Amino acid sequence: MHIPSAIVVARDSFLLAFPALFSIINPFGAAIIFIQAAGNCPASERARLAKMVAFYTTLLLIGSVWIGSLMLSFFGITLNALRVAGGLFVARGGWIMLQSPDDNDQQRQSQIVSEDGTPISAPNSQDIAFFPLTMPFTVGPGTMSVAIALSSGDSGKHSLAYEGGLSAAAVAVALTVWLAYAYADRLTNILGVTGTRIMGRLAALILLAIGVQIVAAGLMGFGHDFLNTVKD
Repeated sequence: MHIPSAIVVARDSFLLAFPALFSIINPFGAAIIFIQAAGNCPASERARLAKMVAFYTTLLLIGSVWIGSLMLSFFGITLNALRVAGGLFVARGGWIMLQSPDDNDQQRQSQIVSEDGTPISAPNSQDIAFFPLTMPFTVGPGTMSVAIALSSGDSGKHSLAYEGGLSAAAVAVALTVWLAYAYADRLTNILGVTGTRIMGRLAALILLAIGVQIVAAGLMGFGHDFLNTVKD
């Protein structure tokens, strides 16, 4: 059975973007810190907070995918340059997470505590849904850079299908964030400290491999452009 090429492009872009975004966000590892930020909120309030974080996460990721190319044009940055830069950033993040996953968790922890070290809280916990729980805790500059770098790989006539696959991946990651945060208490009980660290290591390894793949695509693009220039 012949599958339309647009569907294949959308599927492939989804399979590329989902593990990349999932690995850099690491919802399961972040859920442990999220439950600390939520403090003593009842389960129903924590579920609403998780839902809002997931909603804002969707907006930020999809915005990065669809507006990213316009930002590149505005600043005069080539797609291949962004692929190499974004890939190096992703690979660096994966390498750091592999070497010191605990330090990465501590950095996230510092994003949701005040100067005296106490968790940021508000009379209405929804006030912290966007800042700092969504940005920069869940979706930081690195995550947005990855989304923009992925959007630079569209395939010409099937660019809408490609970006559609990226958008679907963004929604899927946001849903994972929602579930992980909403059931953070159960998740921490199931995984425990050791299980969470193992998940973090696996996510870091995947992130490192994806970063190398993005860099390779950028270098191949530079080589292709160079060969075309020589021929001309």
